[in-house]
Amino acid sequence: MQSHPVKRVVSGALAAASVIAIVTAAQPAGTAAASPLPVLQAPPDSGSDALAKYRDLAAQAEKANEDLLKAKDDLSARQGDLDKANGDVGNAHNLSAQAAENEKKYKVDVDKFANASFLSGVQMNKLSALLAGTSTQEFLDRSAALDQIASQKAVALEKLQGAVDQAKAAEKLAADAAQRATAARDAAAKLTEDITAKKKTLDDQVAELKKTTSALSQADRNAQKDTGGDISVDLANAGPAAAAAVQAALSQRGKPYEWGATGPSSYDCSGLMLWAYKQAGVTLPRSSQAQSQTGTPVPRSQLQPGDLVFYYTPVSHVGMYIGNGMMVHAPTTGDVVKISPLQSQYVGARRVA
Repeated sequence: MQSHPVKRVVSGALAAASVIAIVTAAQPAGTAAASPLPVLQAPPDSGSDALAKYRDLAAQAEKANEDLLKAKDDLSARQGDLDKANGDVGNAHNLSAQAAENEKKYKVDVDKFANASFLSGVQMNKLSALLAGTSTQEFLDRSAALDQIASQKAVALEKLQGAVDQAKAAEKLAADAAQRATAARDAAAKLTEDITAKKKTLDDQVAELKKTTSALSQADRNAQKDTGGDISVDLANAGPAAAAAVQAALSQRGKPYEWGATGPSSYDCSGLMLWAYKQAGVTLPRSSQAQSQTGTPVPRSQLQPGDLVFYYTPVSHVGMYIGNGMMVHAPTTGDVVKISPLQSQYVGARRVA
């Protein structure tokens, strides 16, 4: 005879089995369970308090570096606007000069008709031709000549008006282009000042960071050099370019982080993405902020190897997803290109290939 505790266990098991059966029956046939979200983790906490402080200062410096890179991207774009506007100004002035020449030429033709009030002593209209003519045939000949002259005059007037309109349009184009050139030049000058200020901010933060380097123990330094170990990466669902970029990025593990570097001997975070995708024939923008606007957005539940994953608001760090909640990235100064888990400051992802 079963005891009460045994009966309770059996009853609980039967109830659980019933719930499972009901849930299973409620799920449509052929429906797969949703893919679990890649796990987010806090930044590495291995090492000493000195290493934690170092990484915090390094993250601030990395943000300053990315701000500087974005400002340089903006300056490059404004310089492109300026070059185009200056080219447009030159083209518009050439059009204006050509239109002025045409206007002068056609005005000469029109003036000829305006000054020719009489033809062979007879005023240029059909009534005069009728009164001055001595025969019907002479009237018809004079009329035919007058029709031809009138047609030529109309053509000359039309050409003159066209040249005048063309000259006005060219002048407007030149004025608009000059205005755009001035705006682009002013924007470029402001960005140049901005870059100088951002460079100073970065230099100050780097100097502050260097002060903490001596406090790092050998264990801290070893933690920085850890590349994350070997990992099996499944590239079956990745496109050819994404797969090639993943392999290229993984091949750089152990290379040092360096602000502003794009390889192949050292990298910053966006520089690694730029280099890896370049090996796959895909051109990316330079900064992590610009990279976060390229390609198409991807939900975290649908991440595939090769997707770019971004951190912080505004974006100041980027890595490349390689599957199983892991990414390859260039973390920060003093560190090396390595494999790490997706981190808790994750803000989104983009698929670029």
